[in-house]
Amino acid sequence: MEDAHVHLLELENDPTSAYFSVFDGHGGSHVAKLASRYLHKQIAQSEPYLQGRISDALIEGFLDFDERMLEDDGLKDVSGSTAVVVLIKDNCIFCANAGDSRAVVSVSGLAVPLSIDHKPSNEEESKRIFAAGGWVEFNRVNGNLALSRALGDFAFKTNKNLSAREQIVTACPEVETCTITEEHEFIILACDGIWDVMTSQEVIDFCRTRLASGSSPDLICEQLIDNCLSQDCDLNGLGCDNMTVILVCLLQGRSPEDYLKQLQKNVTTRAGATNEEIFSTPSHSPPTAVVQEADIDSELIVPVEHCPTETETISMEQSVEEETNEIFEEDQLAEKDGTDGTEGTD
Repeated sequence: MEDAHVHLLELENDPTSAYFSVFDGHGGSHVAKLASRYLHKQIAQSEPYLQGRISDALIEGFLDFDERMLEDDGLKDVSGSTAVVVLIKDNCIFCANAGDSRAVVSVSGLAVPLSIDHKPSNEEESKRIFAAGGWVEFNRVNGNLALSRALGDFAFKTNKNLSAREQIVTACPEVETCTITEEHEFIILACDGIWDVMTSQEVIDFCRTRLASGSSPDLICEQLIDNCLSQDCDLNGLGCDNMTVILVCLLQGRSPEDYLKQLQKNVTTRAGATNEEIFSTPSHSPPTAVVQEADIDSELIVPVEHCPTETETISMEQSVEEETNEIFEEDQLAEKDGTDGTEGTD
């Protein structure tokens, strides 16, 4: 399993902020795990963040985190990861994204994107790739990587004449912001294993009707993944990729019960199936942030040159972990509950 995730209802040095993120690793899990442990600290301790410039802090945090990984020779060719981050502060949503994981917010039932997928086929992305000396083949960077922005993937960041933002693959995120209104209901963060199977609107509809029925967020995440999983992963097609989902319900000062009542009032239609079929085991647990995961990786079509095999990746992670932790733990506080450097279900 190469995905990781974080859900923090408050940051260590800023209890007024909530932080959520999904990392879809490829070529190994080390970068995704490191990002889940340290990226939020890199962001929250940056000068722009302390000055209240949250968008700048997200961009700087991504780039600085990537640069610090580059200082570790053991990581330069090991693995990479997407990163989609949602930070909620001062009644605003800040979303930073690098890669093809995605965040979507439900606004009165309408799926409003908080991020843009970074694919090599995108015109602006391909311009940067070509300008940096790369190429796009079969909708993959250099015929290999299925996304055009990522943490890690240092084999695509070797041009010393270019800045970090100009490399074939860059860790620089795009940041979107919006003000939370009464119409904002919940946010979904997920890796591309979900979005390859369902559209953003389909996912919003799927979750919204179930939330309104009183189903718990963790059950909804399980049902969403079950709905996307292929019946036969031997074919390695749709529904066979890693799947990680975070469902964040925007209570906006309301109790879970009042939130549910308002959502039920907003929802005027239901899915075609009966309530018994799609809303089994209802629960009224407080909806905040819940994650469910499944397995399989398909980001890399072939290994990057010098990229170790899965067995070697595990060995490499073990051999460089102490040195890597020294790089990232300098001036860092102890981790709080809610970060996930391993895989599993919360």
